[in-house]
Amino acid sequence: MNSTSLRRRLAGTAVTALVAGAGVLATAPSAFAKANEITIDSVSLSGHDVQVRLTYSCDPGLGQQLVANATALDSHSPKAGSAAGVIGSDRLVCDYGNHKAVMTLHTAYDTHFAKKDTVKVAVFYFDKDGYTTADQTAVAVL
Repeated sequence: MNSTSLRRRLAGTAVTALVAGAGVLATAPSAFAKANEITIDSVSLSGHDVQVRLTYSCDPGLGQQLVANATALDSHSPKAGSAAGVIGSDRLVCDYGNHKAVMTLHTAYDTHFAKKDTVKVAVFYFDKDGYTTADQTAVAVL
């Protein structure tokens, strides 16, 4: 009878530990499991530059920035457009939530974009150690 009582106590303790662990996981913010994400919402021509509207989320404390590049794909001009832009880590809201941003990609010297150019846009996180993550690309007509 003693061994049965000991087994019940051990089983009860194990069940209690499992339930407590599950309770901690259930009450923890679900955002902690969220990875850095980027969604390109739209790409448009803004004067001589390319404007990218996006939705992003990032983990706090990683010191990363958003970087974007645009390249004209179908331009027949030898000065086909090329542009780049950055949103610095000091301007990003990294709290696991989704946030909207508008990036203006400034056209490189001696290149240009025109209405109806097809462009490829790449947006990614760039951290302080030089690693890139969560890269997204989109092809759009300006």
